[in-house]
Amino acid sequence: MIAGLVWWWRAAPVVLFAPLIATALGVPEVRDEFGRVFGLAALGSAVAAPAVGFMVALVGGRRQALRRFAVMGAVSGAIVLLLWVLVELLAECPDGHHC
Repeated sequence: MIAGLVWWWRAAPVVLFAPLIATALGVPEVRDEFGRVFGLAALGSAVAAPAVGFMVALVGGRRQALRRFAVMGAVSGAIVLLLWVLVELLAECPDGHHC
C-alpha cells in the first residue's frame, strides 16, 4: 500500500502536465475541456497522497515510511505554496503592465 501511495504522489506532475502533452501531440481539446480538472487532480494527488501515506505508515508503525511521507508532504507543501504565491502576484499585475 505504501508503494502505491508513493507512486500516486509521483504521478501528480504527469497528471498536471497531461493537457500540455496532449496539446503538443495535436489534441488541444483536452486542455480546453479538461485542463482545470487535470490541475485539480494533480493538486489533490500532491496533497492527499502524503497525508494518507503518513496515516497508513503511522498506523502500521513503519518509521522509514513516516519519514518518507513527511518529506513528500514538505515538498508538496512548498510547491503548492510557491504556486499560490506566484498566482497571487500575477493576479495583482494590471493588464498591459510588466510587473
